[in-house]
Amino acid sequence: MSFLRLVNNEQIILFDGGMGTLLQSRGLKPGQSPEELGMEKPGLIREIHDMYISSGSQIITTNTFGGNRYKLKPDINPTEFNRIMAQTARLAAGNRAFIAGSVGPTGKMLAPLGDIEFSRILTAFKEQITGLVLGGADLILGETFFDLAEARAVVIAARQVCDLPIAVSMTFEHGQSLTGTRPLVFLDTMQNLGIDIIAINCGSGPDDFIPLVESMLPRLETPLLIQPNAGLPVLENGRTVFNLDPDTFAAKIKPLLNMGVKFLGGCCGTTPDHIQALRQSTENSFCRKPGLQSKPRLILTSRSRSVLFGFNHRTVLVGERINPTGKKELASQLQGFEFTRALELAEEQIEQGADVLDINVGAPMVDEEKLLPALTRELVSRFDFPLCIDSSNPQAIKNTLFEYPGSPLVNSISGEGDKMDILGPLCRDFGAPFILLPLKGKKLPDTSAERIRIIDSLLKKARDLKIPERLILVDALALTLSSSAHAALDSLDVIRYCRGKWNLPTIVGLSNISFGLPARELVNSAFLCMCLGAGMNSLIANPASVRLRESLAASSVILGHDRMARKYIRNFSNWKPSGSLAGKSVTQKLTFASSIQEAILKGKKEAMASILEKEINNGRDAFEIVNQEMIPAINIVGQRYEKRDFFLPQLILSAETMKKGFEYLKPLLEKNKKDPGPTVIMATVEGDIHDIGKNIVCLMLGNYGFNVIDMGRDVSAQKIVDMAKKHGAKIIGLSALMTTTMVKMEETIKLIKKNNMPCRVMVGGAVLTQFYAEKIKADGYAEDAVSAVRIAQKLAAMTD
Repeated sequence: MSFLRLVNNEQIILFDGGMGTLLQSRGLKPGQSPEELGMEKPGLIREIHDMYISSGSQIITTNTFGGNRYKLKPDINPTEFNRIMAQTARLAAGNRAFIAGSVGPTGKMLAPLGDIEFSRILTAFKEQITGLVLGGADLILGETFFDLAEARAVVIAARQVCDLPIAVSMTFEHGQSLTGTRPLVFLDTMQNLGIDIIAINCGSGPDDFIPLVESMLPRLETPLLIQPNAGLPVLENGRTVFNLDPDTFAAKIKPLLNMGVKFLGGCCGTTPDHIQALRQSTENSFCRKPGLQSKPRLILTSRSRSVLFGFNHRTVLVGERINPTGKKELASQLQGFEFTRALELAEEQIEQGADVLDINVGAPMVDEEKLLPALTRELVSRFDFPLCIDSSNPQAIKNTLFEYPGSPLVNSISGEGDKMDILGPLCRDFGAPFILLPLKGKKLPDTSAERIRIIDSLLKKARDLKIPERLILVDALALTLSSSAHAALDSLDVIRYCRGKWNLPTIVGLSNISFGLPARELVNSAFLCMCLGAGMNSLIANPASVRLRESLAASSVILGHDRMARKYIRNFSNWKPSGSLAGKSVTQKLTFASSIQEAILKGKKEAMASILEKEINNGRDAFEIVNQEMIPAINIVGQRYEKRDFFLPQLILSAETMKKGFEYLKPLLEKNKKDPGPTVIMATVEGDIHDIGKNIVCLMLGNYGFNVIDMGRDVSAQKIVDMAKKHGAKIIGLSALMTTTMVKMEETIKLIKKNNMPCRVMVGGAVLTQFYAEKIKADGYAEDAVSAVRIAQKLAAMTD
């Protein structure tokens, strides 16, 4: 049986369980990676694969989770290593099981959250996947990702290397990933990419997976794989263990079979016994596919937000104002590679109700291929709203897709030249929905019949290119009434045709219809209501228009999209007829970071220096600014992060803005500083090469006045102790992400106590718990960067 046939039948299929747990019991040293041991003892890896197959695994996973250039030792060729490990699995499986080629995170954070470019991550994944394919993998399994952008990179890399089926898993804590992606946003993005299996793994035990899966059910169309841990880790006799026994593990997973889960397996702490228990408990069980609830026709995503287009969903407003046409200030700034006005326009449109932001940088003397992706990076770092990439330059669109973490809208693909041949496959492989524009040749299609012929032709071409309809949004092409009396009627015909014939969503550029007419907003709002009645789902317009917002709100009630008129009542309960003023647009500029606190809360790094300069010139003391403005602001950021109102991107941006403020004030602070802040030594323990979380903690601690010494990753206990002695540290912060390196924390703490050092120790990392921290006698446990600051402040006070 082929693997895809296995995917599409109704059987429950079993993956394998953890590799590290078994390797620990067979000689894996603390801090040694499974990959390193695999190279030394491939026979041992083959033996473990065989154990899983004998226990019931129908799919086994290669020992290549950390097999990329950023985690392997420099002298190991990633492609060759992955080939050998895939071949080892192939030899063990024979014809008894399929091989999933494991691809794990690089341990790097993609820009703008980190400093590594998408193209470099893509290269690393491609060389790894190439080796897996050469070694005989049957599918590519990207697993345990915490950032949507990096998970997306695995899919794109796999598509560029091979045509094997693709599965991708994400790990969640408290209902979201580290960078703020919820399960449903992950699902929407991966289904746009057209992968074959959606997966959730690691992070916690089976009980915590139930609400995660439940949250996916409204839109789950793709087979689902779950791989929980065998509970939470504990320390026993110097080893990390997971205490959920096989039968209990299997029993806790059983309820998930009624939620559409097709593939089952285990992650940390699971063994062949756990898989055998799963096999026994799922005999004669079948996958029950969930019923979809009001399936949207098209979905856009950012890192943590989904915007739905559909006939049972509210109308999507795409803000049109980031476009230099007719905007001298914006055009001038873009020509100088400056984004201040563009960022202001983005913020204004979001506050005025835009769901999506269209970005167009087409102006004279502008290099779109560089400017469009650069502006996209800035917008992604600040605003959690999907973007519409608007350009006639295919290379500019491609470069911009590299910068975007989710599923943006591409504006547009027409019938002109070879646009569909170039951009269609690009949008397909990047999971980017696009606007299908019914243009062909130099003449505008004046009638609905002409447009419909072009639409049908482009749809046929899209099907030939294997582009799914879920990525297609048709432009009904609103032409101006002043030059064609039937322009509006033709657009309405196209909208009705697309809904009736193809069940496709539609969009119009609203303002075109009234060009050259007086009282344009009267025409625009009337046309909008008619289009919505005909079945249109979205529009590109200026959200500053009061009349537009009123028409949209009223239409949502009439069309049943605003149930019980709740949103309408909330927003319009005090509405009064405004006469001629109703047709005017709200076009005033919003204040762009007018205060120190606002700059930190909104992450306005570029505004910080000028605001502080004004405050200092007005006679304010630098210490007063820090204590009365900056610290309270970053405290609010921390509170919002803990409440899940802010996500990691906002936290990092606010922290970096705070850092900019400190850099500006540094000469003044040092001039009058009485004593340095408490010294904190930060390190990722020996054998562990993950440092993303630690780096964020360092950034936050620095903003709170701590003197942070970052020793980096893979640091031995002795080096940590020596550094703490040298600098008289009050606190040592230890980080670990791997279950195999957690034990190094205890070793470090024992060495600190042996040396009778007066400092306190706090620990953190995705695999840690409060119970574990207490067991190894740490003085504090930090779940995230915000809590790390609170713990550090408490520990510093204890050492005074």
